Amino acid sequence: MRLLITGGSGFVGQRLCAALARQGHTLQVVSRTPGRAREQLPDGCDVRDSALAFADTPPDAMINLAGESIAAKRWSEAQKREMIDSRLQATGELAALCERLQEAGNALPEVLISASAMGYYGEQSEGDQRDTVVSEETPPHDEFAHRLCARWEAAAGEIEALGVRTAIVRIGLVLGEDGGTLAKMLPPFKWGLGGRFGNGRQFMPWIHRDDLVAAIIFLLERESASGVYNASAPHPATNAEFTRTLGKALNRPAVLPVPACVLKAGLGEMSRLLLTGADMRPVRLQQAGFTFRYKTLDRALEAILAPR
Repeated sequence: MRLLITGGSGFVGQRLCAALARQGHTLQVVSRTPGRAREQLPDGCDVRDSALAFADTPPDAMINLAGESIAAKRWSEAQKREMIDSRLQATGELAALCERLQEAGNALPEVLISASAMGYYGEQSEGDQRDTVVSEETPPHDEFAHRLCARWEAAAGEIEALGVRTAIVRIGLVLGEDGGTLAKMLPPFKWGLGGRFGNGRQFMPWIHRDDLVAAIIFLLERESASGVYNASAPHPATNAEFTRTLGKALNRPAVLPVPACVLKAGLGEMSRLLLTGADMRPVRLQQAGFTFRYKTLDRALEAILAPR
């Protein structure tokens, strides 16, 4: 298939493109920096700076991963707008491409796999999540993280309304060896300075990057797959469990907690990313028949941190 991918040069996108290239797909990648992206992606990727630039070679399917990192900077009002606008612009370009193809009498892509995030459900406060399992049917808390994801998903819904099969993937914390969540957590833990955030009872839904890539390809290939899918491992961990397991994997102590007040003072509203969470489960993904390779955190960290 000819596959159009936004965010293809990112932490997840690079691994996804490599997997798709091995399967023999033709890859079209949208990047704001095409020259740099070409250096990071498999040979033969067609990299352009806009989805609309591919109107002359219509894709058979689209995978939408683009968006400003929610953990890149402190959440100023300007940064919040950038997080929203980057997602809406990337998804809106895909919708515009579909409309242009339709107007020209060309076939629309068969499917759109579009990213969202666990933030859709809102941010449950520390300690009130232990009895609340979050599935795709769980109603959200109305706050910034939810509104961000809801607008992102609504933009993808405009493509679905054109008749394109659409699957939304609400992604947990992505774990891998060269970026993502662990990139920021590993340095203090390697120095023996790691520990829980706040009281540590908040859940951290996580997923190994290779499982996320496999799940995206699974939904791409499964013709009956549509709607919302939680993309996180079947066994989420609390923050205390996560930090303890990470410390054990590194053979380092994890006994220096970071008080909630310190995180709030240093990070402002963004501290809620570390102090809140949800016991999110991949109910629909497993019901569809997807099998996780890394179901438990200790196995995932063992694979990621193994010497290479």
